[in-house]
Amino acid sequence: VQLVESGGGSVQAGGSLKLSCVVSGYIPNNCRMGWFRQAPGKERDVVSDISSDGTISYPLSVKGRFSVSRDYAKNTLYLQMNSLKIEDTAVYFCAAQTSFCRTPLAYDTWGQGTQVTVSS
Repeated sequence: VQLVESGGGSVQAGGSLKLSCVVSGYIPNNCRMGWFRQAPGKERDVVSDISSDGTISYPLSVKGRFSVSRDYAKNTLYLQMNSLKIEDTAVYFCAAQTSFCRTPLAYDTWGQGTQVTVSS
């Protein structure tokens, strides 16, 4: 299984971007997927998570601004980012748990990341 992100770029504060993560290979629909980000010098943090039962969660920092969705027919995970802030600048990664999906385990497959830069 491979995950390939796209859609990153540069945008002014207040703008929007939509990231895509295409899955090559097979991931069962009940497998957990999510988005993470890592800013320079900081830890990698979760941005959104779709659990095995479809529950979606966001941290407070992006709640109400970011929206994750999954198109099972296209094998693609999306992240719609609105009202972007300078502090959203980071490399964004797509991740998946690809086995034993009835049990929430650590993400075991990661994409290469896509850069998002928000300027004033």
